[in-house]
Amino acid sequence: MPRVLEIRLGGPGDALDRFEAAWNRVVEGRPLKPLQVLTLEDLPALLKCLSPARTRLLQELRKAGPISIYELSKRLERNYKNVHTDVVQLASLGLIDRGAEGLASVPWDVLRAELSF
Repeated sequence: MPRVLEIRLGGPGDALDRFEAAWNRVVEGRPLKPLQVLTLEDLPALLKCLSPARTRLLQELRKAGPISIYELSKRLERNYKNVHTDVVQLASLGLIDRGAEGLASVPWDVLRAELSF
């Protein structure tokens, strides 16, 4: 089964709504279904987070499997410092995992972005 991360746009209320829905399911005795969601404030935040360079980085990292930032920067033909900055930022959002040896990897098979008006 593919690992899917949903990317949603919205304020802090979005996370609170998901928490309330999960709480109600537990209270009602219904099973919880795992949900992996990253909520970003708005479309500009999404576009900054997933810039073309970062999207290419994620794609290359997903294809390569766990590799060092140095190796990733060589594959992307980008400056090490810039790749490092992108990896740190994407890891802080949960889009990249950093292993014990410092290797970076993408744990997701699918990133699904949703834009509601």
